[in-house]
Amino acid sequence: MIIVSEVHDISTPSGPMRTYLYRPAEGGPYPGILFFSEIFQHTGPIQRLGAFLAGNGYVVAVPEIFHELNPVGTVLPYDQAGADKGNADKVTKTLKAYDDDAGAIVDFLLREQRTSGSLGALGICIGGHLSFRAAFRPEIRAAACFYATDIHKRSLGAGMQDDSLDRLGEIDGELLMVWGRQDPHIPLEGRRLIYDTLTAAETVFTWHEFNAQHAFLRDEGPRYDPELVQLCYHLLLSFFHRRLSTGVRNSKSLYVDKL
Repeated sequence: MIIVSEVHDISTPSGPMRTYLYRPAEGGPYPGILFFSEIFQHTGPIQRLGAFLAGNGYVVAVPEIFHELNPVGTVLPYDQAGADKGNADKVTKTLKAYDDDAGAIVDFLLREQRTSGSLGALGICIGGHLSFRAAFRPEIRAAACFYATDIHKRSLGAGMQDDSLDRLGEIDGELLMVWGRQDPHIPLEGRRLIYDTLTAAETVFTWHEFNAQHAFLRDEGPRYDPELVQLCYHLLLSFFHRRLSTGVRNSKSLYVDKL
C-alpha cells in the first residue's frame, strides 16, 4: 500500500505538540492508531514502524512525547547522553500533561477525515506505559504495550507516583502486553504484579513473554531480534484487525456467560 507522511502541530494545554502522521495515500476511512515512542522520540525505528502500520491500512499519529521540554523536532540519540536526557524528561513532565496529550491526539484522529472513528493505541518502553494509560479513554478499543516501563513501580511523571494500576476499571477495550524476560527494567516480580493486578480487575488482555532484552523491537542496535519482531508484528496486526476492523466494541462483553 502506498503511504504518505504529514506533519501536524496539535494544540495541547502545555503548548503545540509536533505530531507525525502516517497514512495510506488513497481510500479509507481507516482505523486510527496513537503511537507513543520511546524516550528518544521520533527516531528511525519509530518512523519505520509507523510507516509499516500505515502500509497495512491504519492512520498512525506519532507525537513528540516531550514536546514542551525540547525544541520542535528533537530526536535524542541512542546513547547514554540521550538516555539520560530522556529519563530526566520522563519524570519532569506531569502525569496530567501526558494524559492531556493523549486526549489531544484522540480528538485529532476523530476529526481526521480519513479515520473511521475506530481507535487503538501502541507504545514502546515509556510509550508502552502511555498506551496503557490511553486505554483509560473510552474511545480506545485496543492498546498494545511493548515492554512498558514504570507501571510496576508507579513512577511515571513528576513526583513519580502514577495511578496506572489503580484505574484498570476504566479500561473498556483490550490490552496486548508484550515483555522480554531478560529485560532489567521490568523484572519478573514487576511483571507478576502487573499480571496479577490486571487479572484481579478482570481486565481483558493477552500476555506474551519472550526470551529477549529490553528494546528488542528496535531495529538499530545489538538487542534487535528480527525473527521475534516478525512474530510480534503478526500479533500486533492480528490484534488491531480483530479489535478495530470488526466492529467489536466492548471486549468484556465477549466473555460474559449468557447460558
